[in-house]
Amino acid sequence: MAELIFAAISLSALFALAMNRASLRAWALAAAIFTLSAQMGLVHGHLHWPAFPLWSLLGWLVAGLLFVASLHEIKRQYIVLPAYRALKGAMPTISETEREALEAGTVGWDAELFSGRPNWAKLRRVAPITLTSEERAFLDGPTVELCQKLNDWRIRHELHDVPDDIWRFVCEHGFLGMLISKKHGGLGFSAQAQSLILGKISSRSPDGVTIVMVPNSLGPGELIEKYGTDAQKERFLPRLARGEEIPCFALTGPFSGSDAASMRDVGIVTRGQHEGREIVGIKLTWDKRYITLAPKATLLGLAFRLFDPDNHLGCGEDVGITLGLIPTDHPGVEIGRRHLPAGAAFPNGPTKGHDVFVPLDWIIGGQERAGQGWRMLMSCLAAGRSISLPATSAAAAKAMLRMSTAYARIRKQFNLPIGFMEGVEEPLARLIENAYELEAARAVTASMVSAGEKPAVISALLKYVSTERMRQSVNDALDIHGGRGICDGPSNYIQGAYQMVPVGITVEGANILTRTLITFAQGALRSHPYLFTEIEALQDQDSERGIKVFARTFDDHVAFTLSNAAGALFHNLTFGAFASAPPNAGATRGWWRELARASRSFALVADMTVALLGGGLKVKQKITGRMADALAELYLLSSILKRYDDDGHPKEDLKLVDYCAKNCLYRFDQALLGTLCNFPVRWAAWLTAPLVFPLGARRGPASDKEGKDIVRAALEPGAFRDRLTRDIFISDDPSDRAGLLDFTLAKIVASEEADKKLERAIRRGEVRRFHGYDWIAEAQAKGVLSEAEARSLAELRDLVARVIAVDDFSAEELSCSQAPAALPTQDSSPQPEHIAAE
Repeated sequence: MAELIFAAISLSALFALAMNRASLRAWALAAAIFTLSAQMGLVHGHLHWPAFPLWSLLGWLVAGLLFVASLHEIKRQYIVLPAYRALKGAMPTISETEREALEAGTVGWDAELFSGRPNWAKLRRVAPITLTSEERAFLDGPTVELCQKLNDWRIRHELHDVPDDIWRFVCEHGFLGMLISKKHGGLGFSAQAQSLILGKISSRSPDGVTIVMVPNSLGPGELIEKYGTDAQKERFLPRLARGEEIPCFALTGPFSGSDAASMRDVGIVTRGQHEGREIVGIKLTWDKRYITLAPKATLLGLAFRLFDPDNHLGCGEDVGITLGLIPTDHPGVEIGRRHLPAGAAFPNGPTKGHDVFVPLDWIIGGQERAGQGWRMLMSCLAAGRSISLPATSAAAAKAMLRMSTAYARIRKQFNLPIGFMEGVEEPLARLIENAYELEAARAVTASMVSAGEKPAVISALLKYVSTERMRQSVNDALDIHGGRGICDGPSNYIQGAYQMVPVGITVEGANILTRTLITFAQGALRSHPYLFTEIEALQDQDSERGIKVFARTFDDHVAFTLSNAAGALFHNLTFGAFASAPPNAGATRGWWRELARASRSFALVADMTVALLGGGLKVKQKITGRMADALAELYLLSSILKRYDDDGHPKEDLKLVDYCAKNCLYRFDQALLGTLCNFPVRWAAWLTAPLVFPLGARRGPASDKEGKDIVRAALEPGAFRDRLTRDIFISDDPSDRAGLLDFTLAKIVASEEADKKLERAIRRGEVRRFHGYDWIAEAQAKGVLSEAEARSLAELRDLVARVIAVDDFSAEELSCSQAPAALPTQDSSPQPEHIAAE
């Protein structure tokens, strides 16, 4: 018994030392105390261990070695320097463009998840959804009015363009200047307000939102606001805010999509003629494609590589990536032709120029900003990528959910609403989960940006996750609607979203790239507490300085790794029972603890992945993709728990929080399990797996019954369904294609008892239901229905017929829609790059 007590105390002390990142001297002291205690126990007969002299010798030897290793000079010569030399060639190198991307953004909650010990106070300090009275009035006023004006079928089929009256409306009401400050004539709205406004518009028309989204995303407006000269701000910002200038930004070319270092668009500093006089300027040659708003643009933002062979600027020959502003009517600018991205109607097209001479003061920020273009872009993208696509993706998921729940309750087969069938419950449950999770993540991320953060890692993560979940939601909605969703026409409310899904997947960094190369590979460098500092030290040309910096972080990193190894094992063995949770967590306390437990496991595997793969991290993209998925699930779960708190802990929502949390943790486990099963350094995987899954991967997804419960709740009109679909365009106008659904759903619920009576009569054979026969009148005549019930069901019959109806066209109507003649480009092969909607 004494031996068991001693072993338990020793094991507890071991875990405590490791989890609290004890120093080498603390470990040495612990080893000495352990050895001395064992000796005293053996001497007094309390402990009965064999080979007492061997145990004693080993204990004092370990204590001595640990103490010696803690001495500065010995540690430097025999631990730090060998580690420095071994890692110097193994760690990934950081290119200049990567460095600028890493330094452009900020770290926040992502760093807490990478730490293994998240500080809940930091997440809870993020503000809930907060709008000023002006922002709320704009969301409920002009934004709703714009949604009512948007006719998706007319835009994407009849005109294949956004009509002039919509352009006038958005310009007159300042939609194009939401991010431009009031000082410069814009609305100066917060990121949260911009996100909600874009989401509401996109729930009505994906093409319509694009003309608002792009000027308020990465482009001339934001770049001039943040980096422009005073003259550029005074000249362009008021005009951009009023819509007197339509901007576009050209980054992507045929040979340089995500790989900016391979950009072939060049500017040469030279002398030339401008407005009748000779000046030092830039001779530009470019070939860009996928440029959103380019066919309509009056102001072209251009990214190019600047060279100065005569050193006019004093920066050497290769100045670097630079950003310019060029009026599209400037001589030599070729612009106006259009692409057809997935057949969508928003303006998008190529632009070219050859030896176009422009003055130096057309560089964004002036001459002193020459060569700083990539840093400027990445700084804006870190924030901007957090807004537009997460907003439109969350809105799409919410819109698909609202329309699909209504349709699934209205549409009957086998005398049963299809939403009550288990086969349909499954995609409905996914729609509910996606809508809740994406809105939660959208809201918390927009609040971070509103507070001044530039969450580079989170924005990349959220971009790929939100657009992938949007794709799943649109596909699920289409499956539920069946033929009703396939047949396009004025009454189809799914095809517009379905058509735009590939665009969202591709823009602002294609999802394959963002998932496998950016989210974890760059995220680990940016968000890991020690890694970036260590790699900088390893790459420092001054080796003595590098060694000093490396030595300062090396001890901390070793302690960090031991802490996460011990913490992962402890919390996984105890199922997170002793993990931390925020105060007043209430009914979700268990999920906060599971999140802390999962964070420990993630931090351990992430540390091992970067340390052992080193420079090979960029080519092991299946591994980094799975680690990105694991991080995404942690972020989604964080957002879910915060949303539940911010919403005031609605009792109805708790079952949905439980459902989402179980699925998040199940997918998290599968991502880590996939990483360990496929990890190329097998001995490391064998050592790490028992720490992360000591009892196996035991967490499973939410059950079918839990899915049924949330689906049945969402099929009922009420507060639960309204919270799930908040801040999208909602109408109950039966003359509107989406409003017809909500209007009919309310009638369905109100007439449910009468409908049941009618169905029973039909099954008994008392009433016959066939085309050309008024079965409701027969039911009334036979006393099955009262006059009021018959009148209500007759109205409902006509409404349901409208809901399930599909459009049809004459052959002549369809033949009028001719595809425009295409002009082949030099390279027409598909590229895994992004449409430059930045």
